[in-house]
Amino acid sequence: MRKPLAQPELHSPRLHLREVRASDAAALYAVHSDPQVMRYWSYPAWTALAQAEQKVADIQRQRREEDILVWAVADAASGLLIGTIAVFALNAGQGRAEVGYSLHRDWQGKGLASEALRQVLAYLFGDMGLRRVEADVDPRNHASCRLLEKLGFVREGLFRERWHVNGEICDSAMFGLLRGDFLSP
Repeated sequence: MRKPLAQPELHSPRLHLREVRASDAAALYAVHSDPQVMRYWSYPAWTALAQAEQKVADIQRQRREEDILVWAVADAASGLLIGTIAVFALNAGQGRAEVGYSLHRDWQGKGLASEALRQVLAYLFGDMGLRRVEADVDPRNHASCRLLEKLGFVREGLFRERWHVNGEICDSAMFGLLRGDFLSP
């Protein structure tokens, strides 16, 4: 049996980034069942709590079997899961990975996604020694594009008609961030 990739707990002034737990299913459902939050994702909003329970089980299985990191973004004061950050397509030999994130609508617009993503990026570039992190974003998701650019990501390309979600064909803007651009902006 393979050893899961180490995933430390990360802390910032307002957030605690930790492993996803079975007890997070209801809070995860609250995030991923919101059509506004899921508007620009590659799959539609969930319609049943069982989907969140299955996702938690999938995350726990993936953590055991694959090189993937998934942090529950939790409010530091209450411990409540308010979002997630995932690191996937991790290729240590190439020094690269992809990142994705979501945040409950009530917690958006407060700089929390930036605070959380900054912690994860510092870990990826520092402790893991990656040289590149990428993000795939629907170009109509202006808030996410601004967040990435604020952290130093550069829009490097556009994949036209990449996703088919909710009966709609969507493009993907590809963003990249190099270690040197993050650690010494």
